[in-house]
Amino acid sequence: MGIGFVLVIWAVVGTILASVGSLALGGITSYLTSGTEEGRRTIFAARALPFACLAWAAVLFIFQAFVNGALLHRDPGIGDGWDCPLPNGYAITMIDVTDQGWVYNPKTQSDGGVGEQEDAVAGVRSLQVAERYILGGFDTQAFAKLGQPSNDVDRYFLLDTQTGKRADFTNYDAIHIAASHLGVQLKLERIEVVYRRYRYTWFDVFVGLLLCVPPIVYAALLARQILKLRTPRQFSPVA
Repeated sequence: MGIGFVLVIWAVVGTILASVGSLALGGITSYLTSGTEEGRRTIFAARALPFACLAWAAVLFIFQAFVNGALLHRDPGIGDGWDCPLPNGYAITMIDVTDQGWVYNPKTQSDGGVGEQEDAVAGVRSLQVAERYILGGFDTQAFAKLGQPSNDVDRYFLLDTQTGKRADFTNYDAIHIAASHLGVQLKLERIEVVYRRYRYTWFDVFVGLLLCVPPIVYAALLARQILKLRTPRQFSPVA
């Protein structure tokens, strides 16, 4: 599902939820502040809260998508593409599905795409990152099975990220022996598991805090104003 289509769905759903929330908050605030002169402004602020949250989320999404894409070389978090760098300078890319993808060196690729060459492996289903080495299993028929749930692996590889050299193996025992000669304990994981480990950074935590803190502060100030308006006023006796 393309990112544009996903954004349209999110915008529609967000607008509907914001409208419902606006009506609900406006009605509750109107009931709690009835009979007060300042109630109208407070009701307006309450009705605006859900739409303010929606607009704030949209601004933050654009911000994080730019930073993740242009500076951190990661996907924006939605859409039909998943990208993240690995600690040794290589990267993972998955398109349409997350059960198989590419492992490649971005520095040796051209035209912004990923092409098959010695330091790029397609159809990768299982993966392990061991410092300078990347080990994994891949399916030579992966693209013929695109969209079909599959864990098939018919080849294994060992990639030296410092030299760009790759060795392929026909069975698990062969790569297990090769890994042991390098002092690596073989422990392959699904490619999506490795992707999740390296996709998220401190920046995503920071964006999450930015998403939550301002609306919470807004809601707290609104609640404070409502409580203030509901506090009985003391009237001086008429002389």
